Amino acid sequence: MKFFKLDLLTLLISLFILNSCKNQDTIGLGVTTGNQAAGSLIDTATIVVNTIPEDSVLTANTNGNAVAQYPMGIFRDPVFGTTTASIAMDLNLPSTAAYTVPAGTIAIDSAILVLRYANGFYGDSLASRYKVNVYQLNERVLTSASYYNTKQWKYNSSVLLGTKSFLSRTHDTTGINIHVAGGKDSVQKVPPQLRIPISKTFINNILFNASNAQLQSNLIFKNNVNGLYVTMDPTGSTGAGGIFMMAPDSGSSAGSTNATIDIFYRNTNGTTVDTAQVSLLSTLHASSISHTYSSAVQTELANQHTGSRKVIYIQGAAGLRARINFPYLKNIIKSIGSDVIVNRAELIITPTPGSTIPFAPLPRITMYQYDLAGQRIELQDATTDPRSGGVFVFGGFFSQALQSYHFVITAYISDLMRGLTRDYGTFLGAINNTNTTSIDVAPTAQTAARTFAVGTDNTSPYKMTLNIIYTKVSK
Repeated sequence: MKFFKLDLLTLLISLFILNSCKNQDTIGLGVTTGNQAAGSLIDTATIVVNTIPEDSVLTANTNGNAVAQYPMGIFRDPVFGTTTASIAMDLNLPSTAAYTVPAGTIAIDSAILVLRYANGFYGDSLASRYKVNVYQLNERVLTSASYYNTKQWKYNSSVLLGTKSFLSRTHDTTGINIHVAGGKDSVQKVPPQLRIPISKTFINNILFNASNAQLQSNLIFKNNVNGLYVTMDPTGSTGAGGIFMMAPDSGSSAGSTNATIDIFYRNTNGTTVDTAQVSLLSTLHASSISHTYSSAVQTELANQHTGSRKVIYIQGAAGLRARINFPYLKNIIKSIGSDVIVNRAELIITPTPGSTIPFAPLPRITMYQYDLAGQRIELQDATTDPRSGGVFVFGGFFSQALQSYHFVITAYISDLMRGLTRDYGTFLGAINNTNTTSIDVAPTAQTAARTFAVGTDNTSPYKMTLNIIYTKVSK
């Protein structure tokens, strides 16, 4: 590649335009009229890449942790294998305070567990049918504890409290009957939600027929009831399936900001018969996630330390990531000399052809490094380093037009070449895709998508490539 001298006016206009455009096509760093010379491209830098397990991730809104949504579902991915996600949730008395059972004879019309959908469903929304089961926990979801995706919850699998077969309709509003005290019930549209019928016997046992001691203290109620475990029925769920994201708030008829069991009942007191509603709130939630990988993925996991691999697997829901390193970058300086300026270093990652249909690749991935203590930190190009171009220049977004991911990592590669930084571990992974204003490096359970990409397969035109454009400085 050659750079030709321009007259002064044209050069100033060009620099102004380039400086104004903050995108991945910006040409690079450090070239001036004083040092401009022959620009050269290196696209043969050695890359070593391997698939490894993702770190465990917090999946509960307990112990001060903020979790915006919770995965639940079963996804039989033909490439990656099967992922299953379930939700453990607490139960509280109405208003989380002492409750007095109304006088009279109570007959439950219905009890509905209400879980609202959040954005982020991944899987088959057309042909698959889903079946969810609800059981009683044998342990509490504690406010003071931190729960990870690997937590295996204890529950009473012998007593089914509720079940529902349904289709993926995560953006369809639902019409429900709303009780109006002293008036006629009405139909109200509520946000998209999953409504699971719950056993009337269970509700009578824990609420209407419960002891006064259990109802006079929310803590005693929680200690006795524990909570619910919501999990997919693998035999009743057909097709490839998918992973739903559930919101912590229900958008229920009770107007609560929490997931609820809405209980509709008739109360006969003397000659008076009235209909009423009461709701058991759920304020604490935690997701449990398990992965059963395909033989192909297991092969990659068994070869984490046997050299670079031809393919890589990156998976959300605390699944898989890739370790990447560039072992011979210092040799470039030895070969071409130290009097160079790295104008641009761009890593290109391409999903394996055919793997993006019918299940789309991750819309965005991240690239990060370890520090000396083995903690995740941003690359230089993803920080406030003056050489960084910002979020969109750094990249990691999947380009529909190019069918690939691009990372501009000029500062990081330049520092590695010159020995100014040490590679304690560099990685590619899935992140929370709702954040578009900064660069995340933490693992996430809040996206379930995945990417199956070409690694360092020299026989493939889509192999992972590091393009380095540099300029020799004129002396």
